[in-house]
Amino acid sequence: MLGGGTFTSQNKILPGAYMNFVSTKSASSELSDRGIATMPLELEWGVEGEIFEVSNSDFANDTLKIFGYHNNHEKMKGLRDLFKNITTLYAYRLNNGGSKASNTYATAKFSGVRGNDLKIVIQKNVDDESLYDVKTVLDTTIVDTQTVSVWSELKSNDFVTFSTSGTLSVTAATPLSGGTNGTIDGASHQAYLDKIESYSYNTMGVVTTEETVKSMYVNFCSRMRDEIGAKFQVVIYNKAADYEGVINVKNKVTDADVSEASLVYWVTGAIAGCAINKSVLNKIYDGEFTVDVDYTQKQLENAIKSGEFTLHKVGSDIRVLEDINSLVTTTDVKGDVFKDNQTIRIIDQIANDIAVLFNTKYLGNIPNDQSGRTSFWVDVVKHHETLQNNKAIENFNDTDVTVEQGSDRKSVVVHDAITPIGTMTKLYSTTVIR
Repeated sequence: MLGGGTFTSQNKILPGAYMNFVSTKSASSELSDRGIATMPLELEWGVEGEIFEVSNSDFANDTLKIFGYHNNHEKMKGLRDLFKNITTLYAYRLNNGGSKASNTYATAKFSGVRGNDLKIVIQKNVDDESLYDVKTVLDTTIVDTQTVSVWSELKSNDFVTFSTSGTLSVTAATPLSGGTNGTIDGASHQAYLDKIESYSYNTMGVVTTEETVKSMYVNFCSRMRDEIGAKFQVVIYNKAADYEGVINVKNKVTDADVSEASLVYWVTGAIAGCAINKSVLNKIYDGEFTVDVDYTQKQLENAIKSGEFTLHKVGSDIRVLEDINSLVTTTDVKGDVFKDNQTIRIIDQIANDIAVLFNTKYLGNIPNDQSGRTSFWVDVVKHHETLQNNKAIENFNDTDVTVEQGSDRKSVVVHDAITPIGTMTKLYSTTVIR
């Protein structure tokens, strides 16, 4: 893994891109796509011990195979909220290590209680009585049918691995049993964080009410942003982290049999899918959970001051109050502008894009002479001009970027200045009556 993150002096050992973003003191030059999220999940079926990628198309068409339930099942509600706004999910199953359901004929492909809903049905083929139709059934859905003459012709499918030997004989539905879910603990979350460290994504979300687990994710985000240089935000319920990389969701979900932290699904998707020249401020909650929005005006004002990402009632709609993160404490180099998630999206976009540009095009390839530095300068300027054309930043001039040789012959120093554009949030209108 290449180096990255912030710096205080030019003393880094690993090659890579080290980038600082600070506030002005108060009195491929292409833009990468957004819409990529990651979440660790409690599942009853699916890949174990690995990060697995789920596209929006996969979620629409293959949820039964991936998660063990149809897209419209109640257990998919949180993921439906998430996929309203993202293109890609890097998922991880937290409850690994359970038992796989089985019977005489087959063993479930994955551990988990969902495997207990599988059945094997063996019937005579209606067209050729020397053949048998072997069906794998999940609930009432036939997920696989194979027509064979002998047992050895059976092939494993997306749901079961057939026994190495057996006898073909007509049988009614024979259920699999003994499937159990693994347990979730701190080690489960740490295993996920270790696995996800090498991936790139816009937003991470974790549905939890456990303080020790929340702190794990805050620390991971802080380390990745400030030491490794991986720019993303993490969405957590009820965690006053006082950090721009953490979005502190205030509202609880009141539905039965789900975590009160389940709004994290929708917020994670909304933040990950928001364009750099947009804001989720005033965005309507179009998810499926029942969200507690019973707040007074004063409570809403305090929520903003406390860095709490809050949904509130506007007429018959539930909307995002402010697109803010958990940062509360400001300094000369990290002012109020860093509380705004739109600003964080812009600077994260710059950090990620310029790091990828440097690490893939320039690192180890381009001489650190005036010509090479000029080429890098041109690419940075072109990138920022694209941001300006997309109305993410304003008042940018190519003189705002300088590229110089660093303190040794292999290092490059970039000085950069940008002015993020915010969306309209407040109207102050005076009307003169004549």
